[in-house]
Amino acid sequence: MSVAIIDYGSGNLRSAAKAFERAEGEAGLNMAVTVTHDADDLKAASHIVLPGVGAFADCRRGLEALDGMVEALEEQVIKAGKPFLGICVGMQLMASIGREHQDTQGFNWLEGEVVALNPSDKTLKIPHMGWNNLEFRPPPHPIFEGIPVGAHVYFVHSYGFSPADPGHVLASVDYGGETIAAVGRDNLAGTQFHPEKSQAVGLKLITNFINWRP
Repeated sequence: MSVAIIDYGSGNLRSAAKAFERAEGEAGLNMAVTVTHDADDLKAASHIVLPGVGAFADCRRGLEALDGMVEALEEQVIKAGKPFLGICVGMQLMASIGREHQDTQGFNWLEGEVVALNPSDKTLKIPHMGWNNLEFRPPPHPIFEGIPVGAHVYFVHSYGFSPADPGHVLASVDYGGETIAAVGRDNLAGTQFHPEKSQAVGLKLITNFINWRP
């Protein structure tokens, strides 16, 4: 069993890898954690993680620059059904389209669009940066097992996922109105917040993901 964290030049790989290694070690799961830009490594992995920071279009271009990576993701995640976790822009790429600066096609794994945050309280700053309290949609998803309602997680983003199907929302926070914190269906899960920067709560979520067998 192994976790493949995809490296496509989007940054934050070191902190993500260290968090997964720590979670795996503390839970004694005997699971290798690999950071890779090789599409073939996805075939050997049991779990796949797509991190992401920066602009939606830049991240999409970064993935497309890796030979066969977009196709390998489709093959291993959608067709083979391997557990997938998207983090921040990695989550947003599951959408149909991103509207950051321009219209950019996403994976269309979860129908919806990525749009600019527009909090009702105009004193709230954009980007949304800092800690917020999670609210979960019932029934609680397995990646949130053992994480209490109101748990603090860390965000930094100016755009958010607006899913077409409300049933794909797993968690939200209040930031001048509902802001989507996590989405998913079947073997897909994604967090707008950064579990690798969310201390004990983030480590618990990572452990849950590694243990997840959808």
